[in-house]
Amino acid sequence: MLARRNPSEAYRRVEFDARVAGASPAELVRLCYEQVITALGGAMLAAERGDNLAKSQALTRAMSALTALQMGVSGEDSMAQALLHLYTVARRAVLDSVLDFDSATLTRIRQDFVEINEGMTRAAQ
Repeated sequence: MLARRNPSEAYRRVEFDARVAGASPAELVRLCYEQVITALGGAMLAAERGDNLAKSQALTRAMSALTALQMGVSGEDSMAQALLHLYTVARRAVLDSVLDFDSATLTRIRQDFVEINEGMTRAAQ
C-alpha cells in the first residue's frame, strides 16, 4: 500500500505513526496541533499553486486532526467548552473551504493553533 504513495508521503506517515505509538496524552494533543498547523499551511500553498489534489489531501488531514482533538476533550468546565468551540469553528471553516476556499480564514485559524501550540510547548518545558 505504501508503494503507491509518493515517497515523502510514505515517510511522513511512518514518522507520524511512530510518534503516535510512543506519545503521552499531552504529546498526542501537541501532535494534533502540529498536524492542523502543517495541513492548513499545506492547503494554502496548494491553493496558491492550483493543486486541487494536494489541497484536498491537506484539508482532509486538518479535518482528521481537528476531529481527534474534538473527540479528546473531556469535562464540562469553561476550558473544555472553549476548546470545543475552537475545534468546532475550525472544522466548519475547513469544511467550508473544501468548496469555497477561504485562505484568510484558514490563515487566522492556523495562527490561533500556532499560538496555542507555542504556549503548550512553553508550559511543558
